[in-house]
This record gives sequence, structure tokens and C-alpha cells, in this order.
Amino acid sequence: MKALPYQAKAVIGRREMVTLPELGLTLCCKADTGARTSALHAEDIETYEEDGHVWVSFVTRGGGPESPAHPVRLHLHDRRMITSSNGQSEWRYVVRTRVQMGELSFMAELSLTHRGDMRHPMLLGRRAMRRLLVAPGAAFLHGEP
Repeated sequence: MKALPYQAKAVIGRREMVTLPELGLTLCCKADTGARTSALHAEDIETYEEDGHVWVSFVTRGGGPESPAHPVRLHLHDRRMITSSNGQSEWRYVVRTRVQMGELSFMAELSLTHRGDMRHPMLLGRRAMRRLLVAPGAAFLHGEP
């Protein structure tokens, strides 16, 4: 067996509780090694310019369609073409924010998309998990829901 090309920061489960401090939100997240970019559930997405910067405002929900709406406003980091697991490509807005998972803390890019029909409001993609290992048979290694 080959050695890892890096020292892993931590092992995470297939599902973990994460906090997005800039958004004031804690939610259940699914580790998705098949996704390059992380994704966050967003509704009513709008962009606007203020003081020479482009901002994005949207509403997210931390626990499914019945959970309360949580309005968010962040700097727009990027807009890029994302191909979903069903093979459809779409332009998505991307924000950059801090993610906390137990004692771990790191910056991640989150594409904004409607995930209302999905079980988890957030996917953690490969770019965000660069130095993490995923234990697919485990869940909530960094804190219980």
C-alpha cells in the first residue's frame, strides 16, 4: 500500500454537524467525495452591488423545508458552472466562509443551490476536505446532532 502524500488533519464521518459562524447557522452536513465543490441549500438568491463590491443575499434552512427561514448576506466569491450528480450543469453563485466541525476550523467555498428535496442542507466536497479522511461507516465523529 502506498503512503498518503500528506498528513491528515482528522477523520470525519459520512455525516457531521457543522457550524457556519458567519451565517450564525449549525446544520447537518454530508461528506461527498464525489462532489468537487461544497454546496449549501439556498432560496431567493439575489445579487447586488454595494460600495464597489458584489454581494449575494439568500435564504437558507438548517433542517429541512419546515425549519425557519434564515436570511443571509455575504460577499460573492465567484460564479461558476457546476455539474450535479444527475449530470445537469448550471451556473451557481459561490460564497466563501468559515466552517467549524468540532475542533476543526477551515475556509470553504459553498455553491448556492436549491437542496430542499435533499436530506442534508449542505454537502462537503473534496476541495473542502483536502486534508481530511472520510470514514464512510461512521457518523458524527466531531459532535452529535
